[in-house]
Amino acid sequence: MSVSGVWRSAARTDPGKVRARNEDAFLDCPERGLWVVADGMGGHQGGDIASQLIVASLADLPASGSFEARLDSVRQCLHWLNRRLGEELTITAGRRDSIMGSTVVALLLQDDRAACVWAGDSRCYLWREQRLYQLSRDHSLMQKLIDEQQMSIEQARLHPGANALTRAVGAGAGLSLEVLELQVYPGDVFLLCSDGLYQELTRNALGHALSLAAPHVALQRLFDDALCGAARDNLTAVVVRQ
Repeated sequence: MSVSGVWRSAARTDPGKVRARNEDAFLDCPERGLWVVADGMGGHQGGDIASQLIVASLADLPASGSFEARLDSVRQCLHWLNRRLGEELTITAGRRDSIMGSTVVALLLQDDRAACVWAGDSRCYLWREQRLYQLSRDHSLMQKLIDEQQMSIEQARLHPGANALTRAVGAGAGLSLEVLELQVYPGDVFLLCSDGLYQELTRNALGHALSLAAPHVALQRLFDDALCGAARDNLTAVVVRQ
């Protein structure tokens, strides 16, 4: 089944109720079929620089070419950024022991093909036929405890290092990206978001927002709901649909 036509999208970021600085960044390029959310590593020097550099670099990639070629260019760009953040920027910052890092989740759409590329705990969701699917899998200590120690979500959440990331751009010499490819069907809705947003909302709240007719309406509902909560972290979301 082929999916034609232009994708519609809406994106927004908010510092939340506690943090003075917003270290999240997003890319909203429906004409290129590319969307990104990056969440700078909180507490680290230059988290906002890292997330903005990721978004700006991916925005500069060529919009033409085959789906495979474009997906490969996204991956190569992120590997290049990992090296740049790990080497040049930490030295520029004057502290060789500092880390400039960021999570990233990118969505590439072309015709009836989609690819989600990520490192860290920013997420990609799919709303299809009134069901919510989490396409990405968190690269975090919490997820590792669930997978390897068979802990429940509640148990893992109580672990003192639960929020620590196991992968991020700029966090180490090597970057291991995860990629999921899938076929797109009419009516599909995608959500990219930082952990500050999804941690404030239930799956039911996410699904209800994504069932709304237009991306900007869905986005408004997501932020209204999230900002009713504690909103301790920066909040970023991108909603994409036809």
